[in-house]
Amino acid sequence: MMRINLRITLLLLTAVVLFGACRKSTTTQTANTNMASPPQETIGGGAAPAGEKFFFRGWIANLSIEMALVREPERLTGTYFYPRVGKNIDLKGTIDSGGKLELRETDETGKDTGVFKGQWKSNEIGFAAIEGKWSRPDGSKETDFELTQQPIEFTAVVRVVPKVIRENNKEGKYTVNVEYPQIEGDSRFDAFNQQARSMINKDIAAFKSAEGNPGEEETVLADEAQTSTLDVGYNVRLATDDLISVEFSENQYSRGAAHGSNFTVALNYDVKNKKKLALADLFQPKSNSLSVISAYCIKDLQDQSKKNDMLMEDQIKEGAAPRADNYAAWTITRKGLWITFDPYQVAAYAAGPQHVLVLYSALKSIIKPDGPVGKLAG
Repeated sequence: MMRINLRITLLLLTAVVLFGACRKSTTTQTANTNMASPPQETIGGGAAPAGEKFFFRGWIANLSIEMALVREPERLTGTYFYPRVGKNIDLKGTIDSGGKLELRETDETGKDTGVFKGQWKSNEIGFAAIEGKWSRPDGSKETDFELTQQPIEFTAVVRVVPKVIRENNKEGKYTVNVEYPQIEGDSRFDAFNQQARSMINKDIAAFKSAEGNPGEEETVLADEAQTSTLDVGYNVRLATDDLISVEFSENQYSRGAAHGSNFTVALNYDVKNKKKLALADLFQPKSNSLSVISAYCIKDLQDQSKKNDMLMEDQIKEGAAPRADNYAAWTITRKGLWITFDPYQVAAYAAGPQHVLVLYSALKSIIKPDGPVGKLAG
């Protein structure tokens, strides 16, 4: 009888222990699901952690950087890296209701290595933008930084990787510093990758061909004028499962020139149909879309000229006239078409590039409802 009672007692104790363990396990799992996941270490799409996630591209001084941030009410966490180096640097900081922020960077040992102090705001396209000063923890080595949101909205867990091409040819007296995006993790984007890579390689080849071999007479030039340079950066204007729109900024300097030339190249890509888009692909046939866009841009630029005296009426009417070559640099955003007018096109060189956001509401009547931007304009 005592053996039976002992066995019953042991069974009851075991049940209590197991019940307690199950409760503990359930409690732990519930707590984990309510915690914010750490931010992805690479710029990309996919499931976001608790809080809103933002991807940025920009620069510190003359060095490009990529940054991923999770924004919660008063807290920022994330990472950033230099594409030339590729090593993630941890970030933690605060942001107030007015957008004033401070981000402290730390190395793998947890030691502070730098601090970003700046202002979070929205730019004219509706993207988040951050501007301010970066410095060492003690305030030394202070320099400007600027970041622009990259609207990366893929549903697949992929990585948008900045590829870097760097060449320093002393014999040919030229340097190449190029960055372009490649999407890793999903074969659907292979055709886009090939298109972007091919476009960049052609631009590099054209630059090298145009520079040729330096002549002996060029040795009399000042040291800083003896080397030709090609610098290419980019900004993502839209990145979804169906559409990818990227704006490339190219700066080219030829030996002995007074200054470089800046121009914009756009890649608008239909992922589903594996096709680089032309502007006409967005609109209904015979809709006279170029004239509609031109009229909108001329009016907008004229309004801008009231605050910018470098925008001249004659240049605006010529550089924004309804000709295809005037509208080669266009990209797709969620609000409308982002048109870039390169230096000299509608303003003096010193004014830099000019921009107009052509809202979909002004184009809705001529956009193809079932076309590439039909859903955005709907």
